[in-house]
Parts: sequence; C-alpha cells; structure tokens
Amino acid sequence: MAYQFNDTTNGTGLVQMYEEEIGAQPGDVSGNTVKLKRFTAKANAALDRYFAIAVQASGRWQLDDSNHEKYNIIEADLIANQRDYAFTVDGQGNLIKDIYRVLIKDENGVYYEVFPVDQQSDEYMDGFWSGQNQTGRPTRYDKTANGIFLDCLPDYNWRLNEEGQRGVKIFVNRESDYYVYTDTTKKPGYPYHQEYFYLRPAYEDARINTRITKGDLEKEIFKLEGDVNTGRVGLIAKAYGRRSKDETQAISGEEICSI
Repeated sequence: MAYQFNDTTNGTGLVQMYEEEIGAQPGDVSGNTVKLKRFTAKANAALDRYFAIAVQASGRWQLDDSNHEKYNIIEADLIANQRDYAFTVDGQGNLIKDIYRVLIKDENGVYYEVFPVDQQSDEYMDGFWSGQNQTGRPTRYDKTANGIFLDCLPDYNWRLNEEGQRGVKIFVNRESDYYVYTDTTKKPGYPYHQEYFYLRPAYEDARINTRITKGDLEKEIFKLEGDVNTGRVGLIAKAYGRRSKDETQAISGEEICSI
C-alpha cells in the first residue's frame, strides 16, 4: 500500500497512521502545526535511514527516490587542462551522496566510460600527482570529497553545445525528495515497506518520551559509532565501508593516457 503524507479525509496518511501508533486522537498531529512539523522532520530522517539501509543491501548505488522530477544524472563542461570537477548538488539542488559512474566525450563527441581508481595508491600516483601533468584522453578518475580527479589533463574542450550536451556525464546518488509539513497527497518515493515512515517516527517518540538515562543514550551512540574495544562496527562505518560501488573487481594491465 502506498501511503500519502497527510490524508484527513480517509484517515490513511502517514500522519494519521502515526497518530494511531502513538495513541493520539485523530487531528492531534495533523491539526497542530508544531506537532506536524516535528513529525515531518522525523519522517525525513526516516527517509535518510531507509535509503542507507536499502542501498547497502542492494549492492548497487542506483536507488533513487521516484519523487524527483529529473533523473540522477549531472552534466558538466569538459575543460582543457582541468583535472578536477566538483559536484555538490544536482540540477535541482539535491545533495549528492555518491558518484557511481562517469562518462566523458571524446574529441568526436562520443561518450566513453572512465573507471575509478585510488589516486593515493602507489600504482596510480604518477598519473595523478607526479607533476608531469600529462595531457590526452582521460581513462581513469578518483573520487575525493565532492568531486572527481582525472588521470590525464584533457587536451580538448567539450562545452555546452546547441543540443544542450556537455563533455562530462555523472551518474549519482542523491538525498531523498523530502517532505514539507504542508504536503498532503505526496507519497514516499520508495516502493517497499512504506509503513516504516510512520513506525520509525513513532519509535523516536517513544524513545524521547520515556525516561532516558545516560546508558540509553550511550547505546544509541554506540550503534552509530561502534565500539573499538569489542570490534563492533557502527552504522556510520558500515555506510562508508561499502561506498565505492562503482569499483569493479578485475585483473587488468595498467592503463595509460591516450595521447
């Protein structure tokens, strides 16, 4: 069942299910702006948590919120002698979480794929940071912070043309399309287990409204941070530990710049 955000007519929205779950009367949340804003914040936090769980379990980084109006593809100009290209948000202002595929146009305007490596590895140090600044056709890239670094400095430009095409195409993961408290018919952009988006906020309410001790808070923090004494890996480390979804497992010879 797909739940719309707030359905006061039929009583089947996420807000109404949340009211029932916490033992509130109909309208206690939907009719109170302060409480509705708090629920909205918790529902958005649940979207983030859901995404983190689903994307790790799937083994791919192509999960995307279907409420986004445009595809999760970003284009940029390819600029001669420029190695780095930064990407913080997509064209609609959504925060980018990761990059999982990079395509570049050659001199003839045909896209080809460049492949990820770790530029800090000794094997690839020369291509990125040797200071020789080799020019040519890039074949590899490294992800650092919110951008990519190419192994070769492009020796040609491919800027926005009349067809609206640019020289770099990036496939990304981005944040969910979040709710605002005034939403009504909007539904979660993920197809499965949508009850999570009212159950998780209800759980957070129960946690907050129950007398919380220092030990309770410590447990919640340990879930996120892990515990070096026991070797238990926290949720933060698990999320980043599987981040490089675009790396392929293959044995191949060393690639060189095409000059």
